Amino acid sequence: MNLLDWVVLLGTMVGIAAYGAWRTRHTDHLDTYLKGSKTTGWFTIGVSVAATQASAITFLSIPGQGFESGIGFVQNYFGLPLALIIVCAVFLPIYRRLGVYTAYEYLGRRFDGKTRLLGAGLFLLQRGLASGVTIYAPAIILSTVLGWRLDLTIIGTGLLVIVYTVTGGSAAVSLTQKWQMAVIFGGMITAGSVVLARLPEDLGFAGAAHLAGALGKLEAVDFSLDPAKRYTLWSGLFGGLFLSLSYFGTDQSQVQRYIGGASLREGRLGLVFNALLKIPMQFCILLLGALVFVFYQFQPAPVFHNRAEWAHHAAGPNGATFRALEEKHAVLHAAKQEQIAAWREARSSHDPAAEAAARAALVAANAATDAVRAEAKQALLAADPRAKIKDSDYVFISFIVAQLPHGIVGLLVAVMIAAALGSKAGELNALGTTTTIDLWRHFRPLAAHDERRNIRVAKWFTAFWGVFAIGFALFAGFAENLIEAINILGSIFYGVVLGLFLVAFFLRKIGGSAVFWGACAAQLLVFALYFTLSISYLWYNLIGCAACMIISAILQTFLPRISRIDADAQTP
Repeated sequence: MNLLDWVVLLGTMVGIAAYGAWRTRHTDHLDTYLKGSKTTGWFTIGVSVAATQASAITFLSIPGQGFESGIGFVQNYFGLPLALIIVCAVFLPIYRRLGVYTAYEYLGRRFDGKTRLLGAGLFLLQRGLASGVTIYAPAIILSTVLGWRLDLTIIGTGLLVIVYTVTGGSAAVSLTQKWQMAVIFGGMITAGSVVLARLPEDLGFAGAAHLAGALGKLEAVDFSLDPAKRYTLWSGLFGGLFLSLSYFGTDQSQVQRYIGGASLREGRLGLVFNALLKIPMQFCILLLGALVFVFYQFQPAPVFHNRAEWAHHAAGPNGATFRALEEKHAVLHAAKQEQIAAWREARSSHDPAAEAAARAALVAANAATDAVRAEAKQALLAADPRAKIKDSDYVFISFIVAQLPHGIVGLLVAVMIAAALGSKAGELNALGTTTTIDLWRHFRPLAAHDERRNIRVAKWFTAFWGVFAIGFALFAGFAENLIEAINILGSIFYGVVLGLFLVAFFLRKIGGSAVFWGACAAQLLVFALYFTLSISYLWYNLIGCAACMIISAILQTFLPRISRIDADAQTP
């Protein structure tokens, strides 16, 4: 990065944060601080919901997912539109009618205090851990690619988001997220335009799509019934439905984005906006990754995309092995380019048999280069068992730094950090709110009427969770399959939390004790299955929810009988 990139990056990031802190510096009402302005319209709500979900991991990891495995990851979101319709119809009206600050307040009113604490505790555990991943993910990649110190990157982005989130609360989060999303969309459109412009002149978008399709990168839907396959139509529709329903309906980082606002109608429109936006947005980001893959078919391609990791080992005692792999990959890559030319010529001849033969040869050439990449990863592990061999998260940022002009590099790095700040702000705001409302005010009921004190406490808890996330990111290590790590972490907890709410909404005869112990048993079951089965993590959302509801119903049938037996035993 040069001076122009730094001016664009720092001007964008510091400017948005300072603007949010200044505009909301006089936020002194608990409703506004925790829920946001009551005049917030549907577009701001919708953008805030999208920005909270679209972390930096989205824009670092998903293009790499498209590059490595194609666009099939989009199936993960097939259940989302239906989930948001259900949230609009069931969850949102109840939350607004009761005037709750958090979703878990509703559990307390419907059941009892211990069930409310269980729901809030599961959220705090899952989202608190995820917040560390959210801040760590962009930091480790940016520090590796750009040569920044990892600890300073984590601390710098963490403190920046803490300042304006603590200052203005939910109002500041919504306000800044609107501008952050503008930067994100502007940057991604710019990146897509540059990728297309850098492709061969005679290829164009249609030719690039045909080449990506020939190499298996555009297989969007998999109808397989194999539960071990991670992304299929069925896991996306059913597992994805329950994941999205729990995330948007019960995760306070999302609930807090839409329970405020001007009216029920504005909240619903904001959620419908996301229902229409999410799948096309994810598809376009995955497609961008597939286009970067096509770009590297016509340009020299690295054997391993975490170039700093590769260069470190290539300069070490095993350097000869790594240089031999680079040469082998370069030879096979050149051979693949010849097969691409032959395939394109066969396509233009309109001879189906010749095209099929050329495509088979092209697929075989691509498999050969993939085999060398796998060999390179094994060489890294042999040199250092702690080496990070998952390099797909480095594809897009490495492409940006190596291929794009200065100024645009600064803008796209700003996209990554803007996404990190937007998602992090929503998480910290929700963690601070839940801790204040569901823990502090639960154990200090006399403090409920002291509004100024509650605001101060909420600010302190928000800052605490920000520092916790920074500390967790500094001292913990994560797998580098970042987008999947976030979804796996959510899937382990989300199903059970959703089960609590579905019991509350639809099984009116079940009481607090039954659902509390049913949820505990269901969570233990999910933990046991996760460590013993090999199935797509999306299914754990369905399993956890169903187990919570079924076990709660079973326990409820026995609890009255147990109560009667206890009462008879106590009768003299």
